Parts: sequence; structure tokens; C-alpha cells
Amino acid sequence: MIPEIKSIPSKKLVGLSLTMSYVENKTAELWQIFMPRRKEIANAISNDLYSLQVYSENYFSRFNPTVEFTKWALVEVTDFNQAPDGMQMFTLPEGQYAVFHYKGSSAKGAELMGYILQEWLPQSGYQLDNRPHFEVLGDKYKNNGDESEEEIWIPIR
Repeated sequence: MIPEIKSIPSKKLVGLSLTMSYVENKTAELWQIFMPRRKEIANAISNDLYSLQVYSENYFSRFNPTVEFTKWALVEVTDFNQAPDGMQMFTLPEGQYAVFHYKGSSAKGAELMGYILQEWLPQSGYQLDNRPHFEVLGDKYKNNGDESEEEIWIPIR
């Protein structure tokens, strides 16, 4: 799997977050809370959803599946003037990303991340950057379906 290398400007996002670990994964809970409220975000740029993770600086160098991180369910917006009550604003900083186009079930997510971080990254000439990781879930995303498609954005420098 060969990624595209893309540089993006900062993005304004609105949504909800939960603190979790890979051992106590609350991803389903987060999306169950967010999806019924998604339509409240009046100034969304598209129908794409962002599943975003904020890790501590040394999270992957000393990986421990019990260490917590913050996971977000978000949509990109034109501005922060109309954020619904109880939702949070998040600014994704500009930067360079390796973008992997993935087709398949999210059940293979750990295997794919292992490949990206342990095989592709060390051979790529890039280093992991301390910025959010995220997935763009577009029209072809079918939650856990074998034909599901998504983009996996890994911050690099």
C-alpha cells in the first residue's frame, strides 16, 4: 500500500470527543452520541466525517494499549460561529500527511496501523509528526463492511 503525500492547510472542525485507550475503546459510544446530533451542524463543508485521534508526544515510541488518548467525531465547517450547544471546536493544524486509501473492514485496523508504523514509516524517509492522526469517512464508508473505503491520514515530517 503506497500512500499519497499531501500538505493541507489548517481546518476548522466541530464535533464531540472522548478520552479512551485501545484497551477501553469507546469509539462506538462516541459515534452513537455524535451521529444523531450531526445535522445540528449547519455550516458543514461536506458530508465527510472525521475520526480523529490526539496522542501524547511519545505515544508510539512507548506504545502501551492502556495509555489514554483523545478521540474525536467531527465534521469540517466554514467557521466556528455556529457550533451547536455542547459541541466542541477543534482546529486541525496545517501540515504534511501520508494518506492511505484503505478498502476493507475496520476490523483489520490494528493490522494496517502496524504495517504503516512498523514497516512503511521506517522505510519511507519520513518521521511521524506530533499532530493529530485522522480518518476521512466519505460516501464510500460502510461501517465495518468489507467494501468500505476510507482515507487514513498519518502526520509526517
